[in-house]
Amino acid sequence: MQLKISDLSFSYNKKEKVLNDFNLEINKGEVAALVGRSGSGKSTILRLTAGLEIPDSGRIEIAGKTVVDEQKFLAPEKRKVGMVFQDYALFPHLNVYQNISFGIDHLSKKKRKERTAELLELVNLAGFEKRYPHQLSGGQQQRIALARTLAPGPKLLLLDEPFSNLDTELRDKIRKELKSIIKEIGITTILVSHDKNDAEFMAEKEILLN
Repeated sequence: MQLKISDLSFSYNKKEKVLNDFNLEINKGEVAALVGRSGSGKSTILRLTAGLEIPDSGRIEIAGKTVVDEQKFLAPEKRKVGMVFQDYALFPHLNVYQNISFGIDHLSKKKRKERTAELLELVNLAGFEKRYPHQLSGGQQQRIALARTLAPGPKLLLLDEPFSNLDTELRDKIRKELKSIIKEIGITTILVSHDKNDAEFMAEKEILLN
């Protein structure tokens, strides 16, 4: 089991619960989609899993290791979780190479260069190293955001509405590319979307949130 969420509850204002005793299990290499209307708690589940929020109660285990429960809270950078945000969150003042290598600065210069080149090949953007985010299309920005997220080698990939900023034609193309990349590396993935078509195309498991 790569991800196990048990009896997870969360509220932003301590009055109205966003999540109430939520449970989820995802196997290694599986792609799951959280589907539901705005405000149903989809993105909150990702933020809790990544360690960007603290639950009121419950437990989250990643690759058999408890990252949060009543007594424990593991910092986001120690969870080996990668998250691609809805707006991609690329650093505008850094070029593509610098964006991708940002989270692997602990590696030697040679290793960083090799890892970045490997990821650029994976997302079909080799040769784009010196470009800046404003010089890229929406689809290219998304693939660079994915490459940056994958650089440290996460055990779990979280995608928050990855297609919402793309037009219909580009959306279909990027969905296919993203699915292909995820399958190639075999990473366990949770996709959040309000569109059931995204979920049905990308995921093996769908979770509908009220």
